[in-house]
Amino acid sequence: MYKKTEFGTEPARSVTPATPKFGRRDLLKFAGGALVLLVSPVAAAASLVAVRVWPADDYTRITLEGSRELKFSHLLVKDPDRLVVDLEDVELDSVLQTLPSKVLESDPYIRLIRAGQNRPGVVRLVVELKNEITPQIFTLQPVGDYRHRLVLDLYPTVPVDPLLALIEKSSPLDAAAGDGVPAGSDDAPVQQAAVQDRAKRQKRPPANRLLTVTLDPGHGGEDPGAVGRRGSFEKNVTLSIARRLKRKIDAETNMRAVLTRDGDYFVPLRQRVTRARQVQSDLFVSIHADAFVRPEARGSSVFVLSERGASSSAARWLAQKENDADLIGGVNLAKQEGHLARTLLDLSQTATINDSLKLGKAVLNELGDINTLHKAHVEQAGFAVLKAPDIPSILVETAFISNPEEERRLNDDAYQDKMAEAIMRGLRRYFKDNPPLGPTRVAQLD
Repeated sequence: MYKKTEFGTEPARSVTPATPKFGRRDLLKFAGGALVLLVSPVAAAASLVAVRVWPADDYTRITLEGSRELKFSHLLVKDPDRLVVDLEDVELDSVLQTLPSKVLESDPYIRLIRAGQNRPGVVRLVVELKNEITPQIFTLQPVGDYRHRLVLDLYPTVPVDPLLALIEKSSPLDAAAGDGVPAGSDDAPVQQAAVQDRAKRQKRPPANRLLTVTLDPGHGGEDPGAVGRRGSFEKNVTLSIARRLKRKIDAETNMRAVLTRDGDYFVPLRQRVTRARQVQSDLFVSIHADAFVRPEARGSSVFVLSERGASSSAARWLAQKENDADLIGGVNLAKQEGHLARTLLDLSQTATINDSLKLGKAVLNELGDINTLHKAHVEQAGFAVLKAPDIPSILVETAFISNPEEERRLNDDAYQDKMAEAIMRGLRRYFKDNPPLGPTRVAQLD
């Protein structure tokens, strides 16, 4: 008899089997089978080399990285809500056993994870959920420093609406506590100053036109971006600068900023553009801190989209490198939508690129006051993240994280704030010279 458990069946008591009797023919068959086993290769079980959990408001990602491609099956179970994933040809090892400890209490979707040996060669993961989800589960081939990955993306059954979330913020003052800076962090004094500035601003008359700027911190989650010699990750630097810039924009009477990501998680390139369009953004600013093969490369740069090829071989190389972010971060290709490509109309894109060049020049002039310029003019290349057909878009390379001196500065709070302030001045100059038309797009300040 057997008793049933969540991870499989176990013998309830030991049973002594009867001794089998073999004839001469049976022995010959057994010997032949044993010979086949000796000469046939036996596939070794896949070993897990890493497990990671990336929580975000929009979705939570679980990544399992194995020595070879992981075979799996899954099902959703109700009452309570659970996601069950069976990993085949895998043994429960010390790496898998660390997965439960990687779940944060603040995770919007995961309550806890259990891992156990379901049967020989099969490990079962049970993900207890806080809400109903629509999972996307897919594999990724080795790329960069990553080996074979199995990705579990847990999306809410009702997708998060970024425009509704923006409108529901009662005022920029209320939003100050929710812009992603934890209490006691290095950014806390800057945040407190922003709150005080906003409190003063409440006495000003209401704005007639609320300008929305989407800020895009490059990379995130599975995709660290460039890595400096001292171990600095580009994804952390860009998020910190973007948060500082957001607070400066939100402190303006007639402006509001939206982040494409406000934590350490991956957002596909197309989705970054889609989010900007969903909130009817006036401008899109993607923030990066790239690396080059030679450590002496230095300086700040600004890029816009090109329809006719890159303005230089370096710009072409950088665009290809940034466009490969989806391969590193991990995109479910089966779910990619083609609607964005269909909206890239020549006339609309050409007009937007002209406006992007004006924005890029305004920002580049301000960056030259705080850092060496890598190129004295705005460059162009086919950056996928700049392909919004109706939103002027720029990509700012704040500095080279591969340059030891610039890496040190990029990790300095004061320098990050100077960089954010320089971009802010460029935005003000652009709006002054190119005032937007039309009514308020998102919400009216109180």
